[in-house]
Amino acid sequence: MDPRPDCGEDSYRGSGQLSGKVALITGADSGIGRAVAIAYAREGADILLSYFAEMEDEDAADTARLIREAGQRAVVVRGDVADPQHCRDLVSTAVDELGRLDILVSNAAFQMTRESLLDIPDEEWNRTFDTNITAMFHLCKAAVPHMRPGSAIIGSSSVNSDMPRPQLAPYAATKAAIANFCASLAQLLGEQGIRVNSVAPGPIWTPLIPSTMPPEKVAEFGADTPLGRAGQPAELAPIYVLLASDAGSYVSGARIAVTGGKPIL
Repeated sequence: MDPRPDCGEDSYRGSGQLSGKVALITGADSGIGRAVAIAYAREGADILLSYFAEMEDEDAADTARLIREAGQRAVVVRGDVADPQHCRDLVSTAVDELGRLDILVSNAAFQMTRESLLDIPDEEWNRTFDTNITAMFHLCKAAVPHMRPGSAIIGSSSVNSDMPRPQLAPYAATKAAIANFCASLAQLLGEQGIRVNSVAPGPIWTPLIPSTMPPEKVAEFGADTPLGRAGQPAELAPIYVLLASDAGSYVSGARIAVTGGKPIL
């Protein structure tokens, strides 16, 4: 990508906010997931890094290198979170290899831009929902029995959750579902001391953008925000750290907007 997304490789400095914790992050090879993995490792967490495709092996390996350079353990697992068994296997691998599970970040996502409802193939609709929201259900269901009081679940929603772009109809619907599901889970799991929140990014410069949008849209990406630019993945990482750490101990059921000024009310 040109320019290369800033995932905090050279800028993020940790302060031990997640010392001793274990996090499972899906879609962690690049973009927002990579930025969160780097930040969590530099805050003291061990990471299970989940990613999708063989062509992402190099990115995943590089993210794992940065985690290990921070002095933390990294377990790297490739596979499709649209497969419910793979979701269950991710959780069991995290517990078996890293000893526990304190933080689940359901971040993996799929989107495609379509100008007409009739242009959306049935299989694309199903893949979008299976990857973006159904996977979160299976991950949470598998993770919760291993989580202790103080644990955290974070879903990656979107500004599209309440300001949907019509060209991203399936994606926008799943992002609204993530925010809603997190709000429900926060109430279901509160008695167990497990906090659940979602983050709603605005236009963030990640590999998902040039790979799923036409060039004319990529060229103007983020220009319609009040800040006049796309955000960088590194600008989201501190919110994910807050929601996973003891500093966010009374934050649950929230949807945190990181949108460059676009309001979510």
